Amino acid sequence: MKDVEVETLPGVVLGHKHIPVNAVGCYIPGGKYPLIASAHMSALTAKVAGVARIVSTAPPYQGAPHPAIVAAMHFAGADEILVLGGVQAVAAMAIGTESLLPVDMLVGPGNMFVAEAKRQLFGRVGIDLFAGPTETLLIADESVDGEMCAVDLLGQAEHGPTSPAVLLTTSEQLARDTMAEVERQLAILPTAGMARQSWAEYGEVIVCDTDEEMLAKADEMASEHVQVMTRDPDWFLQRMTNYGALFLGPRTNVSFGDKVIGTNHTLPTNKNARYTGGLWVGKFIKTCTYQKVLTDEASALIGSYCSRLCHMENFAGHGEQANLRVRGYGGQPDLPWYRPVPAQA
Repeated sequence: MKDVEVETLPGVVLGHKHIPVNAVGCYIPGGKYPLIASAHMSALTAKVAGVARIVSTAPPYQGAPHPAIVAAMHFAGADEILVLGGVQAVAAMAIGTESLLPVDMLVGPGNMFVAEAKRQLFGRVGIDLFAGPTETLLIADESVDGEMCAVDLLGQAEHGPTSPAVLLTTSEQLARDTMAEVERQLAILPTAGMARQSWAEYGEVIVCDTDEEMLAKADEMASEHVQVMTRDPDWFLQRMTNYGALFLGPRTNVSFGDKVIGTNHTLPTNKNARYTGGLWVGKFIKTCTYQKVLTDEASALIGSYCSRLCHMENFAGHGEQANLRVRGYGGQPDLPWYRPVPAQA
């Protein structure tokens, strides 16, 4: 990302600068699971963007600050660390308290209450995106087996009881094998209580005839995480348009992205991937424009065009701003098409 400055006409210079947001509040989920990786996903990304003040907060875990989350926030570059969760945490950062100055932007995932609080605060502060329950879509063919598909579905279904986990495949045999494997693994998975409820209410297995049909269905779903395990995963990389993040090939998986591989795991849900990507350095940066007119001739020329347009729009004050430059820098009288109403004595 680079600043830009271009001379569009002789003596007319336009540009933009990338300016980081001054203060950001980072919400780190941690009431149910201590999501250590979320600390560097938000706070570190803001630090790299050049944010001057980073407030980071996580709820207490089993009644106390979680030491690993606190350490992660510290090493990520947080300037202020809070032990506070839920709606009250995002409200405190956005509005401020007696001991906390408000921030300009809120980022980070959370439960449905945190997401709703961010929605209501949007406008008063900026937000990264609306992030709801975790979503996982697997696109697979017969090149992988049901055990791997079931592991990758249940590995994300354990997030919560409303986390969709969907298999999209061209192989009916793989679909049946995966469903059987899911039941086998639910009998031994330590987090099966959560995963079973999510799978029962939000799990899906969809069989398509062709890769093209899977592509169309995947773009319609616009899922947060899309794991592609087919003979040619790059075919989907080149063609898919709606997704939060892609995980290509059986050697990677959503858990890698959630925890360690390097791309950000704060991603759009609820089909918001139709119009936004996930959290990244650019989310913390404002692209602000500026303009300069360097010569008398350029000011008079631009002023003549501006005056004509203002006349057509009936903007007398705007037009006089242009006329003043035409008279002063171009040595011309009032332009013939523009006659502002004279000031009252």
